[in-house]
Amino acid sequence: MKYKEKWAPRQSGKALTAIFVIANLTAFALWAVPAHAADAPSLTPVTVATGLQHPWAVAFLPDGRFLVTERPGRLRVVSADGRLGAPVAGLPRVAAGGQGGLLDVALDADFARNRSLYFCFAEPGGEGGGNSTALARATLSQDASTLQDVKVIFRQQPKVASNLHFGCRIVQAPDGNLFLTLGERYHRKDDAQTLDNHHGKVVRIRPDGSVPPDNPLRQRPGAQPEIWSWGHRNPQGAAWGPDARLWVHEHGPQGGDEINRPEAGRNYGWPVITHGENYGGGKLGEGPAKAGMEPPLHYWVPSIAPSGMAFLTSERYGPEWRGSLFVGSLKFGRLHRLEVQGGKVLREERLLEDLGDRIRDVRQGPDGWLYVLTDSPQGRLLRLTLPAAR
Repeated sequence: MKYKEKWAPRQSGKALTAIFVIANLTAFALWAVPAHAADAPSLTPVTVATGLQHPWAVAFLPDGRFLVTERPGRLRVVSADGRLGAPVAGLPRVAAGGQGGLLDVALDADFARNRSLYFCFAEPGGEGGGNSTALARATLSQDASTLQDVKVIFRQQPKVASNLHFGCRIVQAPDGNLFLTLGERYHRKDDAQTLDNHHGKVVRIRPDGSVPPDNPLRQRPGAQPEIWSWGHRNPQGAAWGPDARLWVHEHGPQGGDEINRPEAGRNYGWPVITHGENYGGGKLGEGPAKAGMEPPLHYWVPSIAPSGMAFLTSERYGPEWRGSLFVGSLKFGRLHRLEVQGGKVLREERLLEDLGDRIRDVRQGPDGWLYVLTDSPQGRLLRLTLPAAR
């Protein structure tokens, strides 16, 4: 007892509270710091193809070839050894400029039988001018040289004069319905909170473009029936998760990029709530939270400018990475791995920090490896392997 009294004098309540708070803050800070590439397997980027002009999305054909969109308005078949085919014929007119152009592409779940695919693009207006995001369905010819039976199955309304914030990621759910992410066109950010338009929304349609009977706003007067969720800014990543839910990420303003799991009939807050601020500084909206609006599952401050999104279902990189969520960064030219569980992000790693190129898309291939597209006038398709697998 004398030893304790000498070397461990009794602490006051305030002192004990201070020690407890400091210890817990320290522990939280250590937990919250993202892990860097040194903690991760050493990924080896292997160039599959180069010479792609601002590639935006990649899909995997059953014969081992790749289907790649180029934002200026071209769709190319890339052979397994990296040779670029001539542009696929049959695309509709594309409004290529600013952030607009030919954007996402996705194969129908039954592509091996019906050769159907979906692509979204910036569609120019007619006499009224402007543009908006459109989603089309087509059949890829047997020789993969032409799109046949092209039909636009959804058009974002209204069309506006803007070259910004098209969104444009496509996800087909297991029931066959299609989700499409839509930006709020930047200058029309307040539209994200109103339901008479498609700006700043995630929409859900059938493969023929009709509206599913259980869409949340189908019976609401004045609302666009395709709307699934609203209050989004510019979602450029989307994936179907292992929890059988849609996951998306979206660009924030200056800070405040977000990951969300859009649920039917929910409001995700933009531009009323955000963790970001105005470009150049200054408060934006009413703060990071408000009743009736969904907070993000995860956010980045400062912004990473996320693009592309994929869940890893293979064990190519070891069992501990299976189920991880991968997000590309345009701003920092790196790949983010997020460990998720129960709809929460538990940990984050930064990978490929020396890549030096903007990452536009990330997908898992049929071979279980991750593939990324780099966004530049000489963009590349990369396969991410481990050193022993080269």
